[in-house]
Amino acid sequence: MADYSFDIVSKVDLNVISEAVSAANKEITNRYDFKGTNSSIELNQKDNELKLASSDEYKVNTLRDIIFTRIAKRGIPLKNMLPQKIEAALGGNAKQTVKIQQGIPADKAKEISKAIKDAKLKVSASIQGDQLRVSSKSKDELQNTMALLRGKDFGVELQFTNYR
Repeated sequence: MADYSFDIVSKVDLNVISEAVSAANKEITNRYDFKGTNSSIELNQKDNELKLASSDEYKVNTLRDIIFTRIAKRGIPLKNMLPQKIEAALGGNAKQTVKIQQGIPADKAKEISKAIKDAKLKVSASIQGDQLRVSSKSKDELQNTMALLRGKDFGVELQFTNYR
């Protein structure tokens, strides 16, 4: 009998984030409350980060709300957005970095693997870098595993790929 498997991943499409940043920057240039504040949102794809900058902390919070709204409208989960502490910059400005979580962190992968084992399903889960592979002899067991994982919150958005 053949083995069946699927991968559990947590990926964010940076092209969609880039579109959201463009739309948010257009909104910022047109809004009256941002006139003359040198507010900006930038996407650093290499480091998987959003950089928010404005004249004060309140405006940075507003920028974060704007970009998160744009991202959510495009179907990207906000669980994978990790806002850092707002920092004071030179000239009385404020800035914030929002890290974009790509992949499943090792501690979350162990937590997911433990949840699968605790459910006593006839599947085996193995951690492979920033993703998990779940395999079984039964497709039904894999479906049950997916249902179990959809019902729990692990702090990252999970996607199921490579189902075979």
